[in-house]
Amino acid sequence: MNPTSPTPNTRREFLGKTAAVGAGALTVAQSAWAAGSDQIKVGLIGSGGRGSGAANQALSTKQEGVVLHAICDAFKEKAEGALSNLRTKHADKVKVDDSRIFSGLDGYKKVIDSCDLVILTTPPGFRPYHFEAAILAGKHVFMEKPVAVDAPGVRKVLEMAKVADEKNLKVVVGLQRRYQNCYQDALRQVKEQDIIGEIVAGQVYWNGGGIWFRDRQPGQSELMYQVNNWYHFTWLCGDHINEQHIHNIDVANWFLGGPPVSAQGMGGRQQRVDKKWGQIYDHHYVEYTYANGVRVNSQCRHQSGVYNAVREEFTGTKGKIYLDNAGRCYANNHKGETIWKYRPGGAASGADAAADGAAAKGRRNARRSGDPDPYQVEHDTLQAAIRDNKPLNNAYYGAESTMTAVLGRMATYSGKEIKWEEALNSKVQHMPAIVTTETKAPVEPNADGWYPIAIPGQKVPGVEIV
Repeated sequence: MNPTSPTPNTRREFLGKTAAVGAGALTVAQSAWAAGSDQIKVGLIGSGGRGSGAANQALSTKQEGVVLHAICDAFKEKAEGALSNLRTKHADKVKVDDSRIFSGLDGYKKVIDSCDLVILTTPPGFRPYHFEAAILAGKHVFMEKPVAVDAPGVRKVLEMAKVADEKNLKVVVGLQRRYQNCYQDALRQVKEQDIIGEIVAGQVYWNGGGIWFRDRQPGQSELMYQVNNWYHFTWLCGDHINEQHIHNIDVANWFLGGPPVSAQGMGGRQQRVDKKWGQIYDHHYVEYTYANGVRVNSQCRHQSGVYNAVREEFTGTKGKIYLDNAGRCYANNHKGETIWKYRPGGAASGADAAADGAAAKGRRNARRSGDPDPYQVEHDTLQAAIRDNKPLNNAYYGAESTMTAVLGRMATYSGKEIKWEEALNSKVQHMPAIVTTETKAPVEPNADGWYPIAIPGQKVPGVEIV
């Protein structure tokens, strides 16, 4: 495939495009930001907790000349609060005067116009359109996961990913496990060392407690109330299987080499029973089937007082590998004996330990210092690619894993088995293409204050699924 080929609409085309980009096979034009320039102007669009964290990491790299130049949030007080906090950490790198503090739902355009690198950390529903604006304007992008909430949004991101390649723009997506040493080493053990043999099954989990809620403010419109409580509305977050569990789903796709061919599952609301919780479920269980027949069971849950787990595991013909983002990654054979254990700094373990030789001392020293923060590595890698003019575009696998999560939501909301092609080509659009402060909210409560909630096996007015 080449950069001008149409948006992939089948699993095979999706995988072909991703593989080509991963191999660096594309010929790209010169970047709009010239390598060697003495400054990278960063713009932050969406200044909540993750946005502020991403901006802090962007300003914490070792690259010279990186400055925060502009900031925007739907709510001005949030932009100002984030800016105040960033100034306390990076007084010499925050160069935002009052004329470049923007608010409202259209302020992102002004940030994009004035910066070289934009950080997209608004509610996920906005991501495809902010990404489109940034890429068409010739800007490099860091964008948080997920990159969309519906299939039309995913297709938009894929379309713009190709344009980014044509413009030689660099894109990183906040699926930080891809940048984490223990996951990278585990993947090498599986793919290169064949430590567990051929993968035949997998389990991925994000089971945890509840999430935040924000009271309605006096005079606040229904639209802005929902934007402020974006996690509770499908059009803004895509449900927590998409907004949060995507991390674990992405690991499954990564280790299995691509997205599934189908999904079926179940979900609902058992603890999230108050009308204030909007539309989203409090639990999802999905069985993903991959092209080679491997099935991965996916669990995510927002419930208190129950078993919690945030991790992944894969079963192979020779053993099992266990992964989590705290670095506790290891593999056992089918007798339960440890055959590999990750050591920070790259130290060998198991059968490899005896071969450490002269490198042992250096590895021990690296181990004492600990592994780098993958959230930071994302930004280090992005800025280095910009400076050195090296190809970097995570938008393809970001879109692939987002679509996999959306596929799972389609399965749990409907109670039906959904095929990959059917899901990717769905015309159901939860997020309107244009949203202004005057836009009518895409979903509204009924007379009793309840928002439309999907019921598997039933057609619910106001809820479209596939």
